[in-house]
Amino acid sequence: MSASVKLLFRKDKINKKGEIPLYLRIIKFRSSKLISLGIAVPEKYWDAENKRVKKGMENSQRINNFISHKIAEAEGVALEMEATSKTITPKNIKSAIIGEAPTSFFKYAEDYLDLMETKIQPSTVDKMRGVISKMKKYTKEKDVMINDIDLQWLKKYETYMRSELNNVSNTVFANYKILRRIFNEAIKDEIITYEKNPFTKFKFKWDAPKKEFLTEEELAKVEALEIESEPWMYNTRNIYIFATYVGGMRISDITQLKWSNFNGERVLMETQKTKSTISIKLPKKAIDIINLYRNREIKQNDFIFPFLENDKDYSDGRILYRAVGSCATMCNKELKNIADLAKIEKNIHFHTSRHTFATRALKKGMRIEYVSKLMGHSNIKTTQIYAKIVNEELDNAMDVFND
Repeated sequence: MSASVKLLFRKDKINKKGEIPLYLRIIKFRSSKLISLGIAVPEKYWDAENKRVKKGMENSQRINNFISHKIAEAEGVALEMEATSKTITPKNIKSAIIGEAPTSFFKYAEDYLDLMETKIQPSTVDKMRGVISKMKKYTKEKDVMINDIDLQWLKKYETYMRSELNNVSNTVFANYKILRRIFNEAIKDEIITYEKNPFTKFKFKWDAPKKEFLTEEELAKVEALEIESEPWMYNTRNIYIFATYVGGMRISDITQLKWSNFNGERVLMETQKTKSTISIKLPKKAIDIINLYRNREIKQNDFIFPFLENDKDYSDGRILYRAVGSCATMCNKELKNIADLAKIEKNIHFHTSRHTFATRALKKGMRIEYVSKLMGHSNIKTTQIYAKIVNEELDNAMDVFND
């Protein structure tokens, strides 16, 4: 069976400019390989029937000549290789056509992230772009080939992150976790071989961070603050307390909580981070906090807490992500002020409300599997960290007998 070469207009890889890239597909033995031509064409300028660029596009004739040349070149290479061996595969033909031309890591990473824009959470894409931007600063905006990133390169970059940027182990871990993900994709795309992946030899670890939480006394101090004259601080304090009573609900979910999600007794909604549906019966304290916001005309589709705008369209995930991120930033600033006013010498941010809920629930005798379910943990091992914290506190309490 002879190899065939077909031209593909890859609509599934459309870029931000609305341009669609062209690929060659080499098919043999019911197996196929793709080769990018490095050309992207707006759909309106593509003649699908004749597989040519329309005349209205600039340099259309030159592009069409280039496409024809590449098809002929691929067919010629395939015929020549098949004449010398009957076991030639599409992968062999692709390698012969493109040779060992080095691939830009930054170009590959950016193309991959463009493809992921609509497939994963906007927050994840933004974090990944941040990691790539940091790498570019390290290389002083110079390109780096994916094959040049080896074990020694990773070690030098780690030294840079630690010594020049003062990054702690967990920041290094988070950066390399994202880079490893991109390398794994490059292996799938056959840009590099598994043996060339530097992360098979490079070891990095995650240090479990200290989980800060409020004691019952500290929580009572925060609740007792008279801060009604400061709207942002007041609303931040309210949702923080609310979270400590409702399973440590994340700020991304609390800010999106609508009256339609609350039936007077419980909240029912899909979480932003895990896309899981939660149904939580609210204790009286949480219901009292919600009732503080009934002093205005409300609609079922209005947000309960006044952080997001009721009349704004948040159907675009990126707009919603930025709005929630802005709220989180402001709330975390206010929580530092709240801690100062309450004379609490701890680094308080909104996520500590989750830690506070977990430790309080376990101390009050709630079963660990219930705590795990309410917090949306996929693995009870995550929740066991809080049980260990509670046990350590009990051990410290027994030291009173040594005084």
